Amino acid sequence: MSIKVSVVIPVYNPGKYIQPCIDSLLGQTLPTDEFEVLFVDDGSTDETPEELDRLAEKHPHFRVIHIPNSGWPGKPRNIGVAEARGEYVQFVDQDDHMASEALHRLYEMGHRNGSDIVIGKVASNFRGVPHGVFRTDRQKCTLRDAPLHDSLTPHKMFRRQFLLDNGIAYPEGKRRLEDQLYMMQAYFPAEVVSILGSYTCYYYSKRDDGKNAGSTRPVPAGYYGNLREVLDVVLENTEPGSFRDLLLRRFYRVEMLGRVSEPNVLRYEPEYLDEMLDSIRPLALEYMGDSVHDSLGALTRLRSTLVRNDDREALVEVARLAASIKGAARLEDVAWQPDGKLAVSVTARLTHGDDGEPLKLLRRSGRVLVHPDLTRALLDEDTLIDVTDELGDFRAEMSLRNRETAVEWPCQASFEPEFVELGDDAFEVVLRGTGLVAPQGEKKRGPVSRGFWDVWVPVRGLGLVRKARVGADRAPHVDADCRPAQLGATGRPVIPYFTEGFGNLTLDVGRRDKRLSKYLADRPVRRVPGRRVELQLDVFTTARSGTRPVQLELGSLDGRTFTVEAQLRPFAGRAHLALPALPASVAPGPWSLAARLDRPSDPATPLCEVRVGKGGRVRVGEVPPVDPAAAREIRISRAKAAARSRLAPLGGPVLRRLPAPARKRIRRLASGLVG
Repeated sequence: MSIKVSVVIPVYNPGKYIQPCIDSLLGQTLPTDEFEVLFVDDGSTDETPEELDRLAEKHPHFRVIHIPNSGWPGKPRNIGVAEARGEYVQFVDQDDHMASEALHRLYEMGHRNGSDIVIGKVASNFRGVPHGVFRTDRQKCTLRDAPLHDSLTPHKMFRRQFLLDNGIAYPEGKRRLEDQLYMMQAYFPAEVVSILGSYTCYYYSKRDDGKNAGSTRPVPAGYYGNLREVLDVVLENTEPGSFRDLLLRRFYRVEMLGRVSEPNVLRYEPEYLDEMLDSIRPLALEYMGDSVHDSLGALTRLRSTLVRNDDREALVEVARLAASIKGAARLEDVAWQPDGKLAVSVTARLTHGDDGEPLKLLRRSGRVLVHPDLTRALLDEDTLIDVTDELGDFRAEMSLRNRETAVEWPCQASFEPEFVELGDDAFEVVLRGTGLVAPQGEKKRGPVSRGFWDVWVPVRGLGLVRKARVGADRAPHVDADCRPAQLGATGRPVIPYFTEGFGNLTLDVGRRDKRLSKYLADRPVRRVPGRRVELQLDVFTTARSGTRPVQLELGSLDGRTFTVEAQLRPFAGRAHLALPALPASVAPGPWSLAARLDRPSDPATPLCEVRVGKGGRVRVGEVPPVDPAAAREIRISRAKAAARSRLAPLGGPVLRRLPAPARKRIRRLASGLVG
């Protein structure tokens, strides 16, 4: 069978940090006869060469190529591409790893679309990730209609013949920004690029020795000499206009102005800052014209002005100002929705200073300016920052991030700006809205993995993005509404809670550490009216049917215990516990009732006091009934369930005889009548 994918990994003295990479490639779901792994050892001096040779002896789809030390990943990658036998080439770094289905999913997407490049969603616990690139799956796109310029790392899948036909190769030898050069040379001729945003394929992992690639401080003269090559590629492949400006603006904002922004610039020695600006300023004057400068956000545009004017002290002061600007979010409400999503309502804003003062704007002569209180140390009254055309750029979003794996998913969210008056023509922009946190997944994306998932709100404005946690500042009623849930047909536990010491909203999915027993301890138990003894627990559910066994524990005043099995069932959005009749061996009298809702080894959750009568009949003690609205909903739901059970055996044989359109209409009518 022909090889579908060749994985190329440059290797140099990785030590223990290569093991997660190896394990992830041994665990791929793509059959081993359909892919190969090429370790290109760049003259390692540790035990790695021998260990890789032994690995290749055990696994025929692993190959090792040994070369003299070249000092940089470029040559090993070029050799890997030349030696590859696969239709596609996937680049991986030695201290990163891939998800088990990554090669299979990426290849299938690329092969189906005839893609030149396939980009898989990435996660990182130490470096920035361009989440906007991965908001959705894109079957076919190009550099002109997708934000590919925000993803310039090479850890992607490339059609090998595409690389060869276009002469795309890494510059060899020690240099910086070789990835940006390679990717821009690849993006321009690529006719089809595909993006797999619904599955996290690639993981960047922070090394505990701090020696991840690119972690060393660059030498400015060489770094910006290499950036000039990248910018020249942009100019050679574009005409003057908005598309060229878009690409140039990305490099100006990230590789140039980003290097003289907080927090880095606040740690630079004066001599190093001088080196930086001596290298940045000529590029800014040569490549970044007014059309690039004018389209920057307010504070980024101010930095650009200061670079142009060679005002180095003011650049540091702008960094101090920007470092004081934070995102803030107040949690106004939470509510589980019938589809298993948690609606999280938030008021978000940008603040500044240690006391979280509002980020004030000022109306003056029909324009909107950054308030002089913020910029007085930098600018005089006649040169305030005009943001009239940027008010629409104040935005908020919501995301769900795994604390351990750093996987992050965007949430459906809608925020509306509100201008809150502060007096004397000053105001602030407040963003009010609601996001839908989806632990059970979205369209094309399955449920989130077991773990701790933190809720974040990124707040945008003035050219800045500031991420805020949610929950430390919250409305008083939120705690009561933040109830645990059992979602889906299997009743997967999801426990929203507020972190100890910080009070931030996190979801424990799949019993990563939290238990229902703890979070139900102070929540109300309600009695459901009816003939049978049934309790409603303050647990949200989405399932419409199905039961699961629960162990009940009864304890008497004199220390006797008795265990019996009961059924926990979903009903009208809550978990209901139907109490069975007890064996006659249970002595009449008062008993305390508890339920084991977690693992058998976990503590039972106290529920209420019950009284056992003759014949094992159970009566609950002082337990309040469910509220009238809930009782009515329960009655209606039960009536519909009973109607469905009566109609099913009668309607089935009749429906099967009808044509498909008629069956569909009748089912729709029945659904409206009985749910």
